[in-house]
Amino acid sequence: AWRLGDPTAKNAGRLTLNPIRHLDVVGLLMMLVAKVGWAKPVPVDMRYFKHPRQGMALTALAGPAANFLTALAAVGVSSAVFHLAPLGPAAVFVLCFLSNMALLGVGMGLFNLIPLPPLDGSKVLDVLLPERWYHLVLRYERYLMLAVVLLAWSGAFGGPLTVAMELVLRELCRVAQFPFALVEYYFF
Repeated sequence: AWRLGDPTAKNAGRLTLNPIRHLDVVGLLMMLVAKVGWAKPVPVDMRYFKHPRQGMALTALAGPAANFLTALAAVGVSSAVFHLAPLGPAAVFVLCFLSNMALLGVGMGLFNLIPLPPLDGSKVLDVLLPERWYHLVLRYERYLMLAVVLLAWSGAFGGPLTVAMELVLRELCRVAQFPFALVEYYFF
């Protein structure tokens, strides 16, 4: 958003990798209690964009893209450790840690691409919707948020998300020349 002309997040001190600045207390409590949580959304004011809906879609894609790049980096380092380090207890620990990191990155990236508000995928879908439908989605966005929380809590996303995660992780492992069987053994 900042690159597209929106200073809102910068002015709020939210252009940082410090996780504390992004912590939402209610979202953290929900994660601990209900196993479904969230972070504080980064503020974006689409009025600063030359093309508001397109700018919002590009901004929304930044989060999942960062998740996928993190996962790719984790798989890449895993491949280097696997091929170059002696496979003792320390290497196995590092491989498990990096595999978890890749799994979480892919899972968060895919989950956030689901086209339901407040997830990033909804902002991408918005750019494709006719104007009339776009305003209808905006009107009912808060109710759709509740639906997403309930669906996530019920496990409705579990099966399809697991299948998609396996496909993406399998491809990342192929690209990084890391045996998917090691990830599969621990997580699938």
